[in-house]
Amino acid sequence: MSQKAERRGIHVDQSELLCKKGCGYYGNPGWQGFCSKCWREEYQRARQKQIQEDWALAERLQREEEAAYASSQGAQSQPSLTTFSKFEEKKTNEKTRKVTTVKKFFSPSSRTGPKKESQEAKTPSPSISRQASLETDRVSRDFQEFLKNLKPGREILKQCRVFIDGMANKKDLSAEELSECVQDFYQNMADRLHSHFKGSSERVERVMDQVERYIMTRLYKNVFCPETTDDERKDLAVQKRIRALHWVTIQMLCVPVDEEIPEVSDNVVKAITDIIEMDSKHVPKEKLGCITRCSKHIFNAIKITKSEPASADDFLPTLIYIVLKANPPRLQSNIQYVTRFCNPSRLMTGEDGYYFTNLCCAVAFIEKLDAQSLNLSPEDFERYMSGQASPRRQEPEAWPPEPCGSPALGQVYQSLELLSGLGGRQERVLEGARRLESDLIDWREGVEREVRDILDRYPLDIRPPASAIDSDNVENDRLPPPLQPQVFAG
Repeated sequence: MSQKAERRGIHVDQSELLCKKGCGYYGNPGWQGFCSKCWREEYQRARQKQIQEDWALAERLQREEEAAYASSQGAQSQPSLTTFSKFEEKKTNEKTRKVTTVKKFFSPSSRTGPKKESQEAKTPSPSISRQASLETDRVSRDFQEFLKNLKPGREILKQCRVFIDGMANKKDLSAEELSECVQDFYQNMADRLHSHFKGSSERVERVMDQVERYIMTRLYKNVFCPETTDDERKDLAVQKRIRALHWVTIQMLCVPVDEEIPEVSDNVVKAITDIIEMDSKHVPKEKLGCITRCSKHIFNAIKITKSEPASADDFLPTLIYIVLKANPPRLQSNIQYVTRFCNPSRLMTGEDGYYFTNLCCAVAFIEKLDAQSLNLSPEDFERYMSGQASPRRQEPEAWPPEPCGSPALGQVYQSLELLSGLGGRQERVLEGARRLESDLIDWREGVEREVRDILDRYPLDIRPPASAIDSDNVENDRLPPPLQPQVFAG
């Protein structure tokens, strides 16, 4: 099977990453394939259409109610003048109340809360005015220090604080409406900065990065995975899905990474660490930074393995493999958070937008992964998903070849092969030990037998100790005296 056929279910054309409207910017599954700009246009158009349909429905209900009342009045007898006037007054009050209720229900202004709530929005919420966390304090100090060097710094800080206080009283809004409020604030702030800095995009981008860091750190607890969404349910579904796909091997994805090379293995570990670390960040830009660092480690691992720059066809399967190995916490919530509250210009262009779009494609691929994507039969895929079998438990001759797979996995297979012969080897070692013990016993008995034979043949004759050499010399009295040392007088 060719390499192209193996990548049939993983390959994504680069044109598919762009906006469906053909504007040239990167699209996003969270925006239904549109870029941020086109999505807002489509969202506003759909919202206006919905408002018009709601008003038409309200008017139709009002006409039906009036017609039903008129028909009921025609069927009834004519009451007295006093009773009729009271009934007319009661009918008018009920009709006014019903129509007002229907119009209020379908009116977009009802979603922003009553007037009392808007008046209370002028005062800071107790949850905002209470003592902030250490990180929030640090971000606030850094933001104020940054604004000291800017002429409109005081006005920027004032606008950010007013916006944060206003958002604290909009907890009942949907996630899309919260995103719309934040994106409108970004747009208005960027327009003011462009007019102040006279079109200096670099300075505007630098200020907007600090603005995003400040307001999203303060609003993180309120807008990350809000209760009005099903982000938590999606997180659990993706996490369960990745756990069920634990059996997917590096050979099935044809990942061109050789984890046996120490430098490649280090880059893989760093990529997994970065994608997991994304959940600990509070600012969308910092979450994107984790995704970008993870992607760069993937490109480095592929480049070291292949000794050439990596292509997009190599990057996406490897990113899928990293996501399956890491199983990042709250993956969908983080993706949705970045999609809703990140500065849209960063997602539409640049390497951050490219890597983030690829991550969305990788998650979508994992959610829709099937037997055809992995070049497996439907029967094998179902057996692996149900846990009845595992591709990792194969016979040595059925193991996949080394070039298409990971050397680390090949080493695992070799270890399994060694373990399979460990029982026979242990028996052989025990048999050798028993033979050695028998040989030692035979050698000891043979040595003892030879010693006894020698002792029987040559018995020991123990004699008393011999006397001194000069004990029998009769002329020892004629020996000269021993020499005495003499001192030389000098």
